[in-house]
Amino acid sequence: MRSRRHSLLRRSEDNDPMSVVSNLFDVAMVFAVALMVALVSRYNMTEMFSQEDFTMVKNPRKENMEIITKEGEKINRYTPSEDTDPSSSKGRRVGVAYELDNGDIIYVPE
Repeated sequence: MRSRRHSLLRRSEDNDPMSVVSNLFDVAMVFAVALMVALVSRYNMTEMFSQEDFTMVKNPRKENMEIITKEGEKINRYTPSEDTDPSSSKGRRVGVAYELDNGDIIYVPE
C-alpha cells in the first residue's frame, strides 16, 4: 500500500524540465497575440484587414506627411517630400482643390 501511494505522488511528468519551457512558450504566444490585437485596435488600423480599398493621410499638412492607399492586397505608401525636385515631376496638373471655411474640400477639374 505504501509503495502504491508513493508511486502516485511521484509521476514521471513532474520531473520533466521541458514541460516548463512548453508552458512558457504558450504564455508568450498568448501575450504576443493579445499585444497585436491591442495595438491594431488602439491605432484604428482595422481597415488594413478589411477587403475594402481605402486612402489614409498620416500627419496632414506637415513635413513628414504620408499618403497610404490600399488597393486589393497591395498597400502603397507615398511621401510627398521625396519629390521635392520640380524637374523630376511624375505627373501633370489636372485640376484645383479649394478648402471651404467648414472644412469641406471641392475639386474643380481643368
